Amino acid sequence: MARQAKTGASKPTSAATSSKVGKSNARAPKSPSADQLIAYYREMLQIRRFEEKAGQLYGMGLIGGFCHLYIGQEAVVVGLMAAAEAQDTLVTSYRDHGHMLAAGMDPKGVMAELTGREGGYSKGKGGSMHMFSREKNFFGGHGIVGAQVSIGTGLAFAHKYKGDKGVCQAYFGDGAANQGQVYESFNMAALWSLPVVYVIENNRYGMGTAVDRASAMTEFHRRGDAHGIPGMQVNGMDVVEVREAADKAIGHCRSGKGPFILDMETYRYRGHSMSDPARYRSKEEVSKVRKESDPIDTLRARILKEKAADETLLKEIDREVKAAITEAAEFAQTSPEPDASELYTDVLSA
Repeated sequence: MARQAKTGASKPTSAATSSKVGKSNARAPKSPSADQLIAYYREMLQIRRFEEKAGQLYGMGLIGGFCHLYIGQEAVVVGLMAAAEAQDTLVTSYRDHGHMLAAGMDPKGVMAELTGREGGYSKGKGGSMHMFSREKNFFGGHGIVGAQVSIGTGLAFAHKYKGDKGVCQAYFGDGAANQGQVYESFNMAALWSLPVVYVIENNRYGMGTAVDRASAMTEFHRRGDAHGIPGMQVNGMDVVEVREAADKAIGHCRSGKGPFILDMETYRYRGHSMSDPARYRSKEEVSKVRKESDPIDTLRARILKEKAADETLLKEIDREVKAAITEAAEFAQTSPEPDASELYTDVLSA
């Protein structure tokens, strides 16, 4: 479902530069089709099962270094990528496996990169945080907090320079939103009307620090006010709402009006990384979000209610996804390790 042509209608916002989704004088958005709902479900489920398997392999010692899981946040990237077009680009932080899969990258190649194998997207040399796919216009995974925002702004400049009508989606978290280079990027993007959607994945915690302890102003959709960049706050746990917001934001950028900020209110179920026991929040808090707002369960309930699919089809999708992820895990363990000569390839020398 990655990079589909836009089919859903945008949900209007108020006239203010930065606003939540407006209600006055708003037309009801076009309901997604049964095929769209099922595609969203399959894509989110693939990310969820992939991340669960990655967590297992990490626990077995088969994945080294850092590993940041995306469990709970699946609706954000799935909804946004559903509105993307083939020429669009994508860049994100180190919590990047879900973005790779939503961009259409092969789960086998992604998992093999996690295990440091030759069959990985960066030949086993990038690991969980640093892999790329030029074919899919995926420009990384980046370990430096906030660095991808500047890179994404540069990608947007390239789109405008080439005149290809492309839009860059640059993802970062609530913690990275306070980095200085983010605001330098905002200024440049606004000054030159660059086609970039800044997606702030506000999962409430920057590492172990609650958002209201780190940010004086937590309405992230207003962070572009000083530069005249419009923004929208979105329920990032509802893939349909995300898609509606994505249509509006990407349409704004593609029409030459400059950057747009999406404040995605979401939640991660696991710790910041696999080494984080997440003792800074209660089990009750996590359980409450899972019970009331899980993006996959919410969509599943909607699919059944609207009779877009029945239990039999959804169970079949689950079996297919599990089989594909099992195959990816097997490939990641059997693919050979990179040859020692790879130490000298893909290295820039003056």
